Amino acid sequence: MAKKIQLKKTPMKEQIPEERRKNFNEVPYGYTVEEAITEANRCLQCSPPLCVKGCPVNVDIPGFIKAIKERDFRCAINKIKLTNNLPAVCGRVCPQEEQCEKACTLGKIKGSEPVAIGRLERFAADWEAEHGVETPEIVDKKDGKVAVIGAGPAGLTAAADLAKFGYDVTVFEAFHKPGGVLVYGIPEFRLPKSIVEREVENIKKLGVKFEFNRVIGKIFTIDELMNEEGFDSVYIATGAGTPRFMNIPGENLIGVYSASELLTRTNLMKAYKFPEYDTPISIGQKVAVIGGGNVAMDSARTSLRLGAKEVYVVYRRSKTEMPARAEEVHHAEEEGIIFNFLTNPTRIFGDEKGRVKQMECIRMRLGEPDSSGRRRPIPIEGSEFKMDVDTVVIAIGQSSNKVLLQATPNLKLNTRGYIEADEVGKTSIEGVYAGGDIVTGAATVILAMGAGKTAARAIDEYIKKKKARKA
Repeated sequence: MAKKIQLKKTPMKEQIPEERRKNFNEVPYGYTVEEAITEANRCLQCSPPLCVKGCPVNVDIPGFIKAIKERDFRCAINKIKLTNNLPAVCGRVCPQEEQCEKACTLGKIKGSEPVAIGRLERFAADWEAEHGVETPEIVDKKDGKVAVIGAGPAGLTAAADLAKFGYDVTVFEAFHKPGGVLVYGIPEFRLPKSIVEREVENIKKLGVKFEFNRVIGKIFTIDELMNEEGFDSVYIATGAGTPRFMNIPGENLIGVYSASELLTRTNLMKAYKFPEYDTPISIGQKVAVIGGGNVAMDSARTSLRLGAKEVYVVYRRSKTEMPARAEEVHHAEEEGIIFNFLTNPTRIFGDEKGRVKQMECIRMRLGEPDSSGRRRPIPIEGSEFKMDVDTVVIAIGQSSNKVLLQATPNLKLNTRGYIEADEVGKTSIEGVYAGGDIVTGAATVILAMGAGKTAARAIDEYIKKKKARKA
């Protein structure tokens, strides 16, 4: 008799909202061994596995889940790491519901949920951290040097794969720590920085070298890296960290933050541990966060933990159109974040000392879909109203970092100001490749990682052909 399949995901325990809204500890606790095995038993082991097609780095999902089911956890993590160099990160912050889990056959059955692939990936990675990491031996060392600019998800992935291919790889990072958005953008309660440090240490064990506080475009140009420093190829992964603003009156008042500043000061510079860390930050009692993406959710939940009494998310569309992960919206709602949908700020007012005291907004209605596929927000004439707030956080997106681009005038950009690159990351400069947010605009961690993997293979082919021509 066929065994009955459990239709719902195995729950993952987490901090209760009343407690977690007061601390920066990670919200979910992760699966126990028995919970992981229970969830792994839900996998149908489909052929062909549609979930793998939904994964930007093509993890052998049925293979690693089968290994968990059989209690061979070492085999599980090794299968994941064949194509994913940051499994503990991806298991926590990847939008699996829009990728691998969206394609899961089990999830297409009426009344059923997909296999919790992300939770199982996190379990395997955390098991490895507890029981020891096995670093693959690099047996095929190659004659070639590659410079990677940026230590975010795209750069780390490309660097790790290139090291596995046998190349001498150096990563140049502008900040004092590696990780990019993983350390400056994503809060501790979603992605503990010890996890990022752990993943980076594993990449260092592959032989990848890191140079911090190095702003390429200032200390070296691309040409200098290739012609004077001896690099055969350069991979640009500088991300999209320049904040965007709304260009409304009052954005220069005291108490207005970009989400980038708020999150960088809190996460990378540990403002939430002031005065243990010398990074003060001032958050008022009533905070308005403008935007509807994951960065807005992170900003709102961070503001709450920094001491705000009331936090509002102000979004110009409805909940249905929000780009944020459903899980992040759910957690924000549980923690008491107040959502003002179909609302758009038009002006910020200050007091006599130049500090935020109010924000004027206008009600919106939804019209026909725009180029994003979402219904266009249209202002409702005469519906203006004011909100009493003392802090405003602008979280409406980021644009490309300009320092390197301005120092490389022969690097072709597209109409949006991002690097123009083909499907493998090749740019207008020979030997120079690019990927991640600096090419696509702000996107997900796993898509940036996929770009890094694709470019690493292309760089490998480029250097092999380059060396063959010289031979």
